[in-house]
Amino acid sequence: MYISITILFSLSLSLPLPILSLSPFLSLSPSLSLSLLPPLCFSSFFSVEKCEEALSSPLPHTAFSASSVFNSGYAPGYAKINRRGGAGGWSPQDSDSYPWLQVDLGSRRQVVAVATQGRYSSSDWTTRYRLLYSDSGRNWKPYHRDGNIWAFSGNSNTESMVRHDLAQGIVGRFLRFVPLDWSVEGRIGLRIEVYGCSYWADVINFDGQGVISYRDLCNHKSEGVILHGEGQQGDYITLELRHAKLLLQINLGSNQYGSILGHTSVTSGSLLDDHHWHSVVIERYRRNVNFSLDTHTQHFRTNGEFDHLDLDYELSFGGMPYSGKPVGGGRKNFRGCMESINYNGDNITDLARRKKLDTSSFRNLSFSCIETHSFPVFFNATSFLQLPGRANQDTVSLGFQFRTWNANGLLLFSILDDGTLEITIEDGKVGVHFNMTQMKGSRIDISSGSALNDGQWHAVRLVAKENSVTLMIDGDEASAVRTTTPITVRSGGTYHLGGEEESPIHMKNTGYSPPTQRSFQGCMQAILLDDQPADMHAVEKGIVGVFENVSLDMCAIIDRCMPNHCEHGGRCTQTGESFSCTCDGTGYTGATCHTSVFEQSCEAYKHLGRSSDTYWIDPDGSGPLGPFKVNCNMTEDMVWTTVVNNLPAQTSVTGSSRERRTVLQLNYSASMEQITAITTSAEDCQQHVSYACRMSRLLNTPDGTPYTWWVGRNSEKHFYWGGSGPGIQKCSCGIDRNCTDPKYHCNCDADHKQWREDSGLLVYKDHLPVNQVAVGDTNRPGSEAKLTVGPLRCQGDRNYWNAASFTTPSSYLHFPTFQGETSADISFYFKTSASYGVFLENLGNTDFIRLELKSPTVVSFSFDVGNGPVELAVHSAMPLNDDQWHRVTAERNVKEAVLQLDLTYREARPAPPQGHTRLELFSQLYVGAAGGQRGFLGCIRSLRMNGVTLDLEERSKVTPGVKPGCQGHCTSYGMYCRNGGKCVEKYNGYSCDCRTTAYDGPFCTKDVGGFFEAGTLVRYNFLSEAAAANQDSRFLARPLTPREVNLTREEVAFSFSTSNAPAVLLYVSSQTQDYLALVLRQNGTLQVRYNLGGLKEPFTIDVDQRNLANGQPHSINMSRSNRTVTIQLDHYPPVSYSLPEISDTQLNLVKTLFLGKVFETGVVDPVLIEHYNTPGFIGCLSRVEFNGIAPLKTALRTPPASYQGKLVESNCGASPLTIPPMSAATDPWREDRSRSTYWRIIAVVIFTILCTLVFLIRYMFRHKGSYHTNESKAAEPASSESADTTIIGTDPNPETIDESKKEWFI
Repeated sequence: MYISITILFSLSLSLPLPILSLSPFLSLSPSLSLSLLPPLCFSSFFSVEKCEEALSSPLPHTAFSASSVFNSGYAPGYAKINRRGGAGGWSPQDSDSYPWLQVDLGSRRQVVAVATQGRYSSSDWTTRYRLLYSDSGRNWKPYHRDGNIWAFSGNSNTESMVRHDLAQGIVGRFLRFVPLDWSVEGRIGLRIEVYGCSYWADVINFDGQGVISYRDLCNHKSEGVILHGEGQQGDYITLELRHAKLLLQINLGSNQYGSILGHTSVTSGSLLDDHHWHSVVIERYRRNVNFSLDTHTQHFRTNGEFDHLDLDYELSFGGMPYSGKPVGGGRKNFRGCMESINYNGDNITDLARRKKLDTSSFRNLSFSCIETHSFPVFFNATSFLQLPGRANQDTVSLGFQFRTWNANGLLLFSILDDGTLEITIEDGKVGVHFNMTQMKGSRIDISSGSALNDGQWHAVRLVAKENSVTLMIDGDEASAVRTTTPITVRSGGTYHLGGEEESPIHMKNTGYSPPTQRSFQGCMQAILLDDQPADMHAVEKGIVGVFENVSLDMCAIIDRCMPNHCEHGGRCTQTGESFSCTCDGTGYTGATCHTSVFEQSCEAYKHLGRSSDTYWIDPDGSGPLGPFKVNCNMTEDMVWTTVVNNLPAQTSVTGSSRERRTVLQLNYSASMEQITAITTSAEDCQQHVSYACRMSRLLNTPDGTPYTWWVGRNSEKHFYWGGSGPGIQKCSCGIDRNCTDPKYHCNCDADHKQWREDSGLLVYKDHLPVNQVAVGDTNRPGSEAKLTVGPLRCQGDRNYWNAASFTTPSSYLHFPTFQGETSADISFYFKTSASYGVFLENLGNTDFIRLELKSPTVVSFSFDVGNGPVELAVHSAMPLNDDQWHRVTAERNVKEAVLQLDLTYREARPAPPQGHTRLELFSQLYVGAAGGQRGFLGCIRSLRMNGVTLDLEERSKVTPGVKPGCQGHCTSYGMYCRNGGKCVEKYNGYSCDCRTTAYDGPFCTKDVGGFFEAGTLVRYNFLSEAAAANQDSRFLARPLTPREVNLTREEVAFSFSTSNAPAVLLYVSSQTQDYLALVLRQNGTLQVRYNLGGLKEPFTIDVDQRNLANGQPHSINMSRSNRTVTIQLDHYPPVSYSLPEISDTQLNLVKTLFLGKVFETGVVDPVLIEHYNTPGFIGCLSRVEFNGIAPLKTALRTPPASYQGKLVESNCGASPLTIPPMSAATDPWREDRSRSTYWRIIAVVIFTILCTLVFLIRYMFRHKGSYHTNESKAAEPASSESADTTIIGTDPNPETIDESKKEWFI
């Protein structure tokens, strides 16, 4: 049932809040509407005729009045549009500092438009004006639009009429036109017309005592306009004013255990104690509520789980009768006026007037609105008001009320007889400062109050007399601050409120300092100076006082935080001129907290180069869904998003039956709306479920009613299990036909006493995730079930790759009108080879929004919201038509407009302080080209507008000249494939091929390494098996295969960590005597050994004097080109070395690469075997590369590399130890070159002599043809079975071993 209630109310803050009661027995249905309609909203008692009457032209001259008249021929009665009487219109005196023209419409009228003309046949007209309205000719209210006091554009000549239709109509009896600017050739000239129609409504004046009770004698109806109603079950609804704001509290029911709390509280509006009419509309359907105040509507859902509002038989209007329930305690009745109270078609105000309702609690029931009038004054940053007081009094007694949003300002300043008095608001506190000259410049400072810049009225009372100063705020004795400092005060007789003149005469030659604050923005009223009320009517008539830029008899401050333009929970703060948003902790940024700081998906993080981790994502960007955490798993070709639940694995279930099933509720780390956003955009989703059973049937197959089911995303029951699909009542084994008992489609349905299991993946993503599992067969003796529901895993993001290719300049896609009135954001990627083109466009009558590529280096964002076209442009340093992806984001809100390109180039433009703020569009949204604009050629993808991704692919399938999808992602994202990985194109993205690198991972950045134990080695054969089996002269003479190369260049790179030395790190052998070796010496230093021929001994390079066998990770990068060898260790600068001139430059016929240890049957460096090969390398090697080959990764993955011993894959913490840069004096890489060369020559000579002697001695004592063992003399005897001999014995390429295995050592 639908309930409709209509009320208009008017009140003042200084008066308590009254009550109005109805007394029907109510059990309200899920549908409820409480409406307090504005004057322009029509209900059953409003006229529905066209509201276009000319209201001011028929009025007599006496209905017009003005602040002043230039002379009798310019009287206000001549200010009727298209009339030529008198001087042809109204003009004020030139000295009038606050000119206005006023018209009395005779009664309250509904006004929908106004029009103006200049004075007939003259140079006098008004170019800009404000419109005020009132019911009584006092307490004026300015016309507002777009959150500002609106300034209407006027005339540019004397005859043309300029009409303005009011976007928000008004109701009032008196209208006042206030000229702001006028003709520079003449003076103010004005003729007016007002358009509208009559208005009538019943009014009740509440005196704070009376209560109206309404009884619906037919108790079956559930309807009514409610200010307060409550029920025996704890339900209630209350609408009240609190601190000049409207508070709605509603409770559809809470349970006695407290687990369901139904209380919901929502606040709307501000500054409602302004003596003006306000409208309220409340509509409820079940738990969905629309709460409207004036023109602002909030949508929310009530807390709890109940839908009905169950009330007792009495509802209260205008207050709340006595109630024993907590909701009714301590509230005041409403004082003010209400009109147009309708309750489901019944006019409550009319029933009360005809005494059809109980009004006995009223002492004086009045059906007219009795106004209690005050005279507020409105100040802006340039205002001041000077008022007279009583001079030479021995007591300064002051009082006034003020309201402001500014934390600082000047409230009052006065020059006393012997000093100055200043009353300020400082950081939200009222401060009083006496600067007395009689006490040799002594100063008295006191303050009171806090947070007084809250927009509420606050009363200040100051009394200063001999030796005593007292300050009180809001009449609260607890706030009173007193000082007994010796002081003598005598009033000066003149007071300045709200500001000071720039060069006031009274400050000249006095020697007094000006006030510390210069201005005040806000309102004042009830001004009391030297115990005398200020006569503001006399001020308005110019009889007393002086003022400038002051608005009299009105308080025009605006609550710029209501409605709150700070989105997503941003905190709004304001001053008299603007507001600002604090977005800390919201996950959003920007002037209005509109833009999410997080990416939309794991896919987006991957393409920023991120690796697997936990991330915050925001699938709808600026939309209503908040950010949340997920686990992102970036594999080589897929991106998985994981959302976990709270159900423990192997949750045991017993004691359940079909009649009393055990329901297991799953809660996830994200809300269901957030999870739905993931599954909707994902390519695929899956969730693993497992049901382990012992005498516990699952689906009761083949034909029975299932014992167990699960509930998915849309609260629907599903009767299939993992491995099966919707509509198929089977388990995975039933699909594969391998169940334990073939008569059943699930293992558990066989009802065996042994433990069985049914498990598999649920893959129908529209049903996921699993929210509940109801288990129903574990109540028999010995029966038990164990349930496991894994996390939800989704792969891919279709929104991120949703793309379209525009192939002709005239091709475009069209979508519904973009709705972004006060806040709009647009983001997309584009790639093109064209120099220009329109990305998108949407038009209104005059408003529009457009994004385009204006030139190869310029992207522009242009729009018009009614204040004239605005264009933002960003200039790129590099051409944008490079056929690579570029990202564009644009945002416009009531505070600013921002355009950003590639997260690098940015331009922002603040919104004008006054003007239109709403973007009003009506045409379709065109993507690609529109309206004769230059069409776009290229690709656009991931187009999101206000958090909604437009489906470009689907629309392009039926649009000529546009193709779905876009190829060529590697041109933009190939840079993310690191370390030699190759970018591979995919339809919806790209992947990195790491097969030829020493790395793994989605970007080829994950180190692949292995831990070597003693005796472990890796061998990579460059030769094929056939070539290795034919190592003779004939083989060597034949042409080289691609793998049989003579190297003049080597590129070697790897990382290692070890605590053991000496050791072989890397060894490259050949079919000749050439080799390359990298070893750690006994002291842990690194040595490189080259034997390329031409030298009697290998050429060695002692790289550094540091001990690298320190357990820390180190990296080595070495390259050789002919004779030049360059080595870089860790993060130190590379150092170059040169092979001797007599050395060969080719590493001939490379054969095998060894890591960790050498077991070679050919010629091997005896020094290497003697000193480095046993027990071998112990530690970690990773990311090993040699000339584009990854031998260690190949050994761990596939042949031709193999390994012996125990090799455990590990990344070894391979990032090298970061060592701070060393100075030139201590860095061994930067030694003195001349000194180094000198010692090198000596070392080479000595080394050459020693090597020659050793060679001759060994040669003399060796037997020709003997086998040269590769083991050191410390090796085990040949009779012992060692790992080394085992490897040698199994070598696929054994040398011919001489029978005389003898060896002589010296």
